[in-house]
Amino acid sequence: MEEEFQILHPRPSSIVAALYTMRDLGVDVVILHGPPGCSFKHARLMEEDGMRVVTTGMGESQFIFGGETQLTDLLHVVAERFKPKLIGVIGTCASMIIGEDMQSIVAQAKIDIPTLVVDVHAGYSDNTVGVIRTLEAAEKEGIISSEELSHQKHILEAATRVEKEHGAASKDYLPPERGDTKYGVARRLIELIDCGSSGLNIMNAKKETAYTFIDMNLAVSEIAKADQIRTMANLNPNIGLPRVRQYANEILRDLKARGFRIDHCIGGLDEYGVAGKVASRLIKERYADYDFAVITGVPHALPMDALKNMEIFSITNGPRQVEPLKEMGHQHVIVELDLHPKNHGVHSIVESEFGATLRELSQNRV
Repeated sequence: MEEEFQILHPRPSSIVAALYTMRDLGVDVVILHGPPGCSFKHARLMEEDGMRVVTTGMGESQFIFGGETQLTDLLHVVAERFKPKLIGVIGTCASMIIGEDMQSIVAQAKIDIPTLVVDVHAGYSDNTVGVIRTLEAAEKEGIISSEELSHQKHILEAATRVEKEHGAASKDYLPPERGDTKYGVARRLIELIDCGSSGLNIMNAKKETAYTFIDMNLAVSEIAKADQIRTMANLNPNIGLPRVRQYANEILRDLKARGFRIDHCIGGLDEYGVAGKVASRLIKERYADYDFAVITGVPHALPMDALKNMEIFSITNGPRQVEPLKEMGHQHVIVELDLHPKNHGVHSIVESEFGATLRELSQNRV
């Protein structure tokens, strides 16, 4: 039986996970049925991505007597003002504690617009609960198929396992760290490239974070010889929720314009939990004798047995991921701080700090 322990550092919220999933499903407006400050930062980020987020603004009175009136009125305001094709209603800790029947409230409002209703709170140990409940609501409304729901559950289970084995849920407390310096790591990587070492260039990124992570792989390709590097990326444009497929298509468009070649597609942008194993099999079959690997996105999803003889350069956007990666045996670990917010509302590749460092240093090579 798996050992259970209390995780002391803050963990992602199921409410926020539901928000992001609504966005990836193409929801136009989401109503957060809760206090005005609930998920404030992420709600604002969703608006940068083009999805409206409003709140019923529950206060002390609603905590006692319920917020049915507020939710009913806001449903009508949203329908009239924004004229959405698809609405989402997400519960919060407050609405769930008082037992608010949001499904019944939405039905009685009779707004005649498809509406996904998700009861969720922030008290789950796995934030994927918010994703699954949202997807189940989408399947019920006919937005996704039962096959897609089943696939999404499978890859979410894999992602949860990765986090518990080697991610931010692997220890009760992980201190945030900045990792190695980008300058020092870039210099070492350039040394290996200049001495003719063979390398793997791997992106295993989560959804929209790929807009920036792929820039680092692009920079590696730019400073190496054509036959020196082999690239793998989870950029299948035909897999995933609607918005996720859009990310992949936009990135592939930019890569094509820059003449960047991907040798192996290892999955979709929401398959990062399983794509690492696909990459691992390819490495064992074809590239076991390579000298180094540059892994961006979710490096800890790649099993170490395929990488054990290589010098590993890993780039994450999680400050709490540094210690687990070092313990796995990744010699160089870089953190691209605040990467995620920079990828909201974008539709093309975003230059990374590490990519810019590699390009600048490579210009001064003898």
